[in-house]
Amino acid sequence: MATESREAALGAGHETATGMPQLDFTTLPNQIFWLLIALGAIYFVLSRVALPRIESVLSERQGTITNDIAAAEELKLKAAEAEKAYDQALADARAEANRIAEENKAEMRAELDAAMERADAEIAAQQSESEARIAEIQASATENVEKVAKDTAQAIVAAFGGAADEGSVNAAVDRKMGGTA
Repeated sequence: MATESREAALGAGHETATGMPQLDFTTLPNQIFWLLIALGAIYFVLSRVALPRIESVLSERQGTITNDIAAAEELKLKAAEAEKAYDQALADARAEANRIAEENKAEMRAELDAAMERADAEIAAQQSESEARIAEIQASATENVEKVAKDTAQAIVAAFGGAADEGSVNAAVDRKMGGTA
């Protein structure tokens, strides 16, 4: 009878129990036990499997970031060095261009000076040739004037009815041509 009353009580208890089984305080120790087992299992899985993987991924990312930052700094330094080398090459090229331009200017000046000297020499030669021609023409003109003056003097003396000898006419013309009165 005791077992029957017990079964009746259990059957009756099961039939009469309404509500959530989690809030049944008779099963609380059992629920706490399984809660601790589940939390332990989750802790074990997280600490041994998931968290090391997450930590390795995070450390790998940190290493990649650190390496990328170091590579960027290195590339930045190389770029600065390349810029300095470019600036130096540009300055050298400008200096070389200026030097070449100065050489060309000096060469052109020398050629111009040489051409000017040749032109001056040609001008001087032409000038002395012209002076010689002028002197020659002047001498010829003086001779011709002297000859015409002598002929004219003899003709004038003859026109006035006088007789002039050639020696006295020549002496008078030579005195006047020489500038003595």
